[in-house]
Amino acid sequence: MKRILVLVAAAGSAAMMLGALGFQYFGELPPCKMCYWQRYPHIAAVAIGVLTYFFPNTTLIYLGALAALTTAGIGLYHSGVERGLWEGPTTCTSGSIESLSADQLMEQIMSAPLVRCDEIPWEMFGISMAGWNAILSLGLALIWISAARHAR
Repeated sequence: MKRILVLVAAAGSAAMMLGALGFQYFGELPPCKMCYWQRYPHIAAVAIGVLTYFFPNTTLIYLGALAALTTAGIGLYHSGVERGLWEGPTTCTSGSIESLSADQLMEQIMSAPLVRCDEIPWEMFGISMAGWNAILSLGLALIWISAARHAR
């Protein structure tokens, strides 16, 4: 049972990565900086899942849960940035331009990333991709934790 749960959790992260790449390459929705941040823990979770399959270890399983919780946290933070609940990194959000001089404004425009973190490029049922990542990744974390509990 433990191996099956680990495979399901790792496959879930792999599916999330395939979905993100599908949106990027087929949906022509390039990722922002924070979108990339959400991908790294999924990649780690897939690798941890493969390792755990061949070398069953409760510590590895908890690392998989930590990876899923990390991407969920980043997704929640990103979703809040998109909704204007809090400021995001200045490297990928617009921020206020009221106090900027013309030269400073031009510099900000010229150095701005192609994709901003504070815009929602796609949503379903009022939930952005970052929001869906948070929700689904929490579910994956629960599967990892369930696998760890079966390991005892």
